[in-house]
Amino acid sequence: MEMSTTFNVLQHIMVPDHEIMSEEEVSDLLSTYQITHEQLPKIYHDDPAVKTIEAAIGDVVRIVRVSQTAGRAESYRLVVKRPKK
Repeated sequence: MEMSTTFNVLQHIMVPDHEIMSEEEVSDLLSTYQITHEQLPKIYHDDPAVKTIEAAIGDVVRIVRVSQTAGRAESYRLVVKRPKK
């Protein structure tokens, strides 16, 4: 008998929401902060949350954390390929 052990990491209480941003949202984000794609913080393509939402290299991911002090905190990450060791 074979058991499935897949687990959606986004359902874990400690993992914040991750979502792929549209091109329009990314454009607005970059112009608001007057930055380029390369200046965004990075997240690797093989991160479990990135794999779960099926983000591709070059996508920008919005990460939304619920905070007791800030209420809602958004951060943004550019999906990049993990470098070879």
